[in-house]
Amino acid sequence: MAVRVFIKRHFKESQADKALIMLNEFRKSAMGRPGYISSETLVDHYDNNCVLVVSTWADVEHWMQWQNSEDRDRNEALIEELLDKPTVYEVFDFRDSSR
Repeated sequence: MAVRVFIKRHFKESQADKALIMLNEFRKSAMGRPGYISSETLVDHYDNNCVLVVSTWADVEHWMQWQNSEDRDRNEALIEELLDKPTVYEVFDFRDSSR
């Protein structure tokens, strides 16, 4: 079952623009991974230092493979230097709402 992953990051003052460039590069790494479907990056309307990445994966196993990969670990180490607060992860399943 497909999952949607929400990754919320709050960056240090004046680091968000640099972080957005990095996140777009990191997305390219994820795009080639098995199970990747799509993603988008959203910036908080009221706080430009707060960024939410929303990605969709074929299933939680594919997301976990990417989450635990060496490529992603390297990317996260780079982005963590720009963070003001710890990253928050949330994973949601798609469910049939007609039940």
